[in-house]
Amino acid sequence: MELGSHGFSVRPISKIRVSRRGLWRRSFEFSVGLRRRRGGGERVAAVVVRVRATAVTPTALEQRGGKMVAELVGAFNELTERMNVLSTSSSRLLFKALKLSIPILQGLPFTPDDRSPLSKALSVSLVLADLQMDAEVISAGMLREVLEAGAISISEIKDQIGVSTAHLLHESFRAREIPSRVETLDDDNVATLRKFCLTYYDIRALILELTLKLDMMKHLDYLPRHQQQTLALEVMKVYAPLAHAVGTSSLSLELEDLSFEYLFPYSYLYVDAWLRSHETGSKPLIDMYKEELLQCLKTDNVLGSMVEGISVKGRYKSRFSTMKKLLKDGRKLEGVNDILGLRVILSPRSGDNMLEIGEKACYRVREIIQSLWKEIPHRTKDYISRPKANGYKSLHMAVDVSDNGKSRPPMEIQIRTAEMDMSASGGTASHALYKGGLTDPDEAKRLKAIMMAAAEFAAVRLKDFPSTSQRGLEIDQRDRVFRLLDKNGDGRISIEELMEVMEDLGAEGKDAQEMMQLLDENRDGSLSSEEFDYFQKQVELMRNLKEKDRQYQTILSQKLQMTDNSGLIQLYSKELGDRLGIR
Repeated sequence: MELGSHGFSVRPISKIRVSRRGLWRRSFEFSVGLRRRRGGGERVAAVVVRVRATAVTPTALEQRGGKMVAELVGAFNELTERMNVLSTSSSRLLFKALKLSIPILQGLPFTPDDRSPLSKALSVSLVLADLQMDAEVISAGMLREVLEAGAISISEIKDQIGVSTAHLLHESFRAREIPSRVETLDDDNVATLRKFCLTYYDIRALILELTLKLDMMKHLDYLPRHQQQTLALEVMKVYAPLAHAVGTSSLSLELEDLSFEYLFPYSYLYVDAWLRSHETGSKPLIDMYKEELLQCLKTDNVLGSMVEGISVKGRYKSRFSTMKKLLKDGRKLEGVNDILGLRVILSPRSGDNMLEIGEKACYRVREIIQSLWKEIPHRTKDYISRPKANGYKSLHMAVDVSDNGKSRPPMEIQIRTAEMDMSASGGTASHALYKGGLTDPDEAKRLKAIMMAAAEFAAVRLKDFPSTSQRGLEIDQRDRVFRLLDKNGDGRISIEELMEVMEDLGAEGKDAQEMMQLLDENRDGSLSSEEFDYFQKQVELMRNLKEKDRQYQTILSQKLQMTDNSGLIQLYSKELGDRLGIR
């Protein structure tokens, strides 16, 4: 058909029907052409546009009970996928906590920063899962918002979830009052506070409170400026060093950077702009180098014969740390050398000489890196052949990653086996405590032993031990929710079992019947693991779309607003001035 005088034509090319269980029932493809006459002839510039989802029939995700179950399944899967170790008892505990918290959180009003309480609680819990905290801590993260809203009591959590989770929540509320114990946040007072916390508080509860502080710092824009700076000062002086002390350096770095941005906005602006000037396109440099190195390592046959696992981790130097080196240490820009960093961790193949094979694999990785980038010789250190006094072993090197005449700061690379990495992490724990507020090294070592013992006790209680079979772990991961709903273990989810979880979530029994009708493909009145797996894939698809939308929003924002370094500074300065009321 012709669309008036604009010269466009729309013609349906194809029409495809998919399974009745698909989220989208029809898919259309249109050809859009712009006709132009030149010299009596006609030329058509065609653009192909695919339009989907023109007709959608009801699915299990559209009725209230189905939405509740979808939220439960999606949240559980998203959390457990990030946890390296998860026993059956941990799965049940986390599932119970989600069933209790999700319907309550969905009924609460939005938070002052205009977020849904469920979104906030899940964000906190995902950070805890990334930190590899146990199910008790993650459950406490989900329930903290419920408790703060007064929708449930500590006593009820103790009865319905367990004593340990209730204790963690109680301790985290105590930790929240830490700054009120002193009148001024001078260096002596905050050092005393940190020592007090590390000595008398449950370390896992401290990590929960630190994660909540991180979430708070990411959403301060709704507050007046003086409140933002007061909270940022508390975090910078008390909580960021505390995060370093308990071994969560990633939390510490984020807390420092966020506090830095609120306390010294213009200083942050210039440091951030300088660090961003090393980027290229929409993809971070560190991700590009990490992928390039990992690909080269995986395709090397010599290395492949020695190891069964390769991991490459990347990091940027934090804004706050960069500022300290430029101001406190008096360095010039070219003197800040550790902006980019990679760590290669190898898992040697099993055998009697694993230690020797692991060391040889580390040297092989160094050879591969030397073939990729130009090594900076004077910054290469071999702590494998010559370990440090404390037993630390690793290869350190720096490489020049300048490309096509574009100067970039050197990239530091550490190479070690998994055993070396674990030893390094354990060896730095007491050092981190020492830096975090304990001035006596022996006291730091003693507290480190207490922390390790507490973590081991929680693992024993929850039976959280690494699986010897990775294949078995993957199967367990895929079917975990199904087996939690299949309470009698007969391999199917009955209507009674589905109604029970619906009622726990506050939905009506008829929702369970509707959901059963929509998912029960063979009409036998129950759901097999395959039928329920289809529902999980629907949930995963919808959650992925939301996450992709957030990612695209970030990328588009950067592309549309950030053109070059000078323009970036001008743009940031104007926005910052508007936000602070400065002209």
